[in-house]
Amino acid sequence: DFGLRQHPPPLPASTSINLFLRARPRDLMASLVVRASNRVAQGVLRRVQHTAGSLGGIPSTFAVYEPDASKYKKLPVVYWLSGLTCTDENFSQKAGAFQAACDNEVVLVMPDTSPRGEGVPDEEPKVYDFGVGAGFYLNATTEKYKKHYNMYDYVVKELPEFVEANFPVSSLRSVSGHSMGGHGALTVALKNPDRYTSVSAFAPICNPMNVPWGTKALSLYLGDDKEAWKQYDATELIKSYKGRDLHILCDQGTEDNFLSGEVNQLQPLAFIAAAQEAKIPVTFRMQAGYDHSYYFISTFIGEHIAHHAKLLHARGSA
Repeated sequence: DFGLRQHPPPLPASTSINLFLRARPRDLMASLVVRASNRVAQGVLRRVQHTAGSLGGIPSTFAVYEPDASKYKKLPVVYWLSGLTCTDENFSQKAGAFQAACDNEVVLVMPDTSPRGEGVPDEEPKVYDFGVGAGFYLNATTEKYKKHYNMYDYVVKELPEFVEANFPVSSLRSVSGHSMGGHGALTVALKNPDRYTSVSAFAPICNPMNVPWGTKALSLYLGDDKEAWKQYDATELIKSYKGRDLHILCDQGTEDNFLSGEVNQLQPLAFIAAAQEAKIPVTFRMQAGYDHSYYFISTFIGEHIAHHAKLLHARGSA
């Protein structure tokens, strides 16, 4: 005996959430299923399934990454919105963001990009840039899609309420995203400055009303009234923005094939010009040589997380 104390075996990775859930109402507990749990960096990544009322009452899966610091205090949340064709898993597997989340003491939450599963409508034949995997973070109003495709309500209201009720997080939140998800991040923040401390984006679709991706999605989800489209267009929204400074940070690769190809699907200059005209501060960085991929995102994600964390923690201590 060298005087070493016997310690009990470590608790399984899912225990911290289960202990927290015991204090929650039964109706919340009943709708939550942990599908997978993995330790990574100094924390735990979980894939969680719950019933999403705003998506037509179907099961929806999101991922949540909790740094170990969340065992001792409630941390703010950075929501990540992914792009076309993605699920909740793309960012988790490719972005390399978990060490930055630990270093900056923020929880990461990654929802799916659309409703999916039995009974969810889509176009026939299936296309990559609309429908399942391409919800565009709006509330559909056309008859075919309005029951299930309400990703705006899901991301802005239902998911944060669910996360804050079931996980040890604070009510402070920021939002970031890529491509379609960058469009989503910018629009939800510009429409809800009271709900988000800051917003950032990688290669966002800045002006969907005027590009093929956007006109297809907006017409099928919202109909032909282009005035209704403006509420989901960051360039249109920033023209009349009167809220507080959202500390907007965007990165765009100069070799992005959707920027420099036959069709500019992203239109960053339209957004920059509108922000300048409206006198809204925006940091928009053109990153030389980078494309549209997760190689690009993984290079700068640490800076984005640190950007949000600084602002979230400052607001939390105010």
